[in-house]
Amino acid sequence: MSENSGIHTNGLVLQNHEFIWIKDYLYKNTGIVLNENKKALVMGRLEKRLRYHHLKTYTDYFRLFDAPGFETETAMAIDLLTTNETYFFREPKHFEYLVTHILPNQTMPRPFRIWSAASSSGEEAYTLAMLLADFGKLSAWEIMGSDISTRILEKARRGLYPIAATEKIPSALLKKYCLKGRGEFDGFLLMDPQLGQRLSFRYLNLIEKLPVGLGLFDVIFLRNVMIYFDVPTKQRLLQQICEFLRPGAYLFVSHSESLNGMRLNLQTVAASIYRKPLE
Repeated sequence: MSENSGIHTNGLVLQNHEFIWIKDYLYKNTGIVLNENKKALVMGRLEKRLRYHHLKTYTDYFRLFDAPGFETETAMAIDLLTTNETYFFREPKHFEYLVTHILPNQTMPRPFRIWSAASSSGEEAYTLAMLLADFGKLSAWEIMGSDISTRILEKARRGLYPIAATEKIPSALLKKYCLKGRGEFDGFLLMDPQLGQRLSFRYLNLIEKLPVGLGLFDVIFLRNVMIYFDVPTKQRLLQQICEFLRPGAYLFVSHSESLNGMRLNLQTVAASIYRKPLE
């Protein structure tokens, strides 16, 4: 076998045609584009599943995706390939803008609604919840988090994090909204259950048709998502997301992302922050 025919570790080989197959499958089902340099990532995340099923090739594993009774395996594979790192107070200037420019101007009696559209394990949603709770001038508010990974959503619903993962939370908020674990939860912090009452987490695939019942939002955080999409997928995604913005609502994307070239009815108000015009 030549060096260019595939990547292998511990006897398992990811052939080039197998990488192309999973690359096409992931694009079709999630919109995510896997570049050639992601072969090692695919192997690292799926290797244990091959060993669990006592399979010798990735082709044999991919055949499970269409096999009756293996629906949970297909979901697990997508989870493993789409879960990304996140942390509390990531890109802090966004949260500063929220607290200083958006929240003080909210006077509506209805609940103020935020959507963390790629919430992963929940750190972004809980960061927002702490800020809204601490602001103290909103009569009502709610946050919805969504993700394509059902496994990681369960972690978000628990609101339980290693102490090391909370190091970026300001000390005042840490003391006010985080409970130190004891016994079997020693070394962990639990987010205040009262915050959890204002949060909901649900499975959503952002490139599929989203349910109208989601309602409208005052702020949508769509960060560190589009870096994995090609331009046509970005356009479709953003057009759909904008349908859920109230007139005058805000869209936040990552500092590493850009809406340049996108045909959208949005105004730039700050770096990576956009607003839907008032009607």
